[in-house]
Amino acid sequence: MVRRLTSLEEQAGNQWPGAEELASRYTQLAHPGVKSADEYASSMERLNFGADFTDYMVRASWDETRGWHGHAVVPYGPLALDPAGAVLHYGQEVFEGLKAYRHADGSVWTFRPAYNAARMNESNKRLMIPQFPIEDFLASLVCLVRADQRWVPQTPGASLYLRPFIFASEAFLGVRGAQRFEYGVVASPSGPYFSGGLQPINVWVERDHHRAGPGGMGSVKTGGNYAASFFAKSHAKERGFDEVLFLDAATNSYVDELGAMNVFVVMADGSVRTPALSGTILPGATRSSILQMLDDDGVVVSEEPLALAEIWEGIKAGAVVEMFACGTAATVVPIGSLTLGEERVDLSSSSFSESVYESLTDIQFGRTKDRFGWMYKLADPAKL
Repeated sequence: MVRRLTSLEEQAGNQWPGAEELASRYTQLAHPGVKSADEYASSMERLNFGADFTDYMVRASWDETRGWHGHAVVPYGPLALDPAGAVLHYGQEVFEGLKAYRHADGSVWTFRPAYNAARMNESNKRLMIPQFPIEDFLASLVCLVRADQRWVPQTPGASLYLRPFIFASEAFLGVRGAQRFEYGVVASPSGPYFSGGLQPINVWVERDHHRAGPGGMGSVKTGGNYAASFFAKSHAKERGFDEVLFLDAATNSYVDELGAMNVFVVMADGSVRTPALSGTILPGATRSSILQMLDDDGVVVSEEPLALAEIWEGIKAGAVVEMFACGTAATVVPIGSLTLGEERVDLSSSSFSESVYESLTDIQFGRTKDRFGWMYKLADPAKL
């Protein structure tokens, strides 16, 4: 049975203009002084995730009179924001995350950017933020990457992390949706998200705190969801764990997300299960891609509520042989153990998650045929 695509997946599957057609949508301003050769070399040697940033960034503004305007690629630097800016007081903001990959021939590509653009607009809808045209979203990536062409790493497994965001900038303290917004994209050359690479992580199962509740914003990529996870994550780190598995807020018994990542469970019979998108779980681009890839490979995949008790007993009985999490930053990470209170269960295998990781990254880095048409070219070798 062929899996039915979600609305976001259908939107991402549309045909969009190529990079050359979009490359003139943002005006590139002169830079007074790009980073020095030493600063650049230091950043490219470290490749710390989200720690160093490129020479340029993207800007655009919205107001009720002009709509989205002022599209430009500008020197990276601080933003001016009034102390009464709405985002500081009511958290009206959304963001996305995706990567630019350098292929062997020197061309630069990104992965399913229309999915991220469509998801940003779903987030915008929930937070009363104006829709941002998908073509303008794609163009912002094209123009920024071309301006920052030297920052796309050539190091194997590394990429240029791209962070589009929108925030309410109106200076107003009334409790309503803002009437002025800023769009931006910043970029950071990055190596693997987890310093240990594709190694199984130890996970703390959180029973006292939740990242989202029914009817809330768990399916929205907004800062509040991430801030809500920090308390539990920090305490898990203090206990020596790598990440936190959150349970649903309604019953405290079903698997929700692992930190900011989606979760998959591999069964002994070869089938794969993942929590259904209930409104509290972010519809991850990597999650979507894995589901489509497994379905195309003939793997039996189910999206359904996953009770922690069933998974726990399944691990002990051998019915569950593997678990992994996925997201743009980490791509895929195997789960080595779950700890609930004083009890721990171990998962000895990571072969399935490793194969999923290899299949995805082979497509992203151009090492194998892109059978799904997911990759979007940002720049040809001649442009670099």
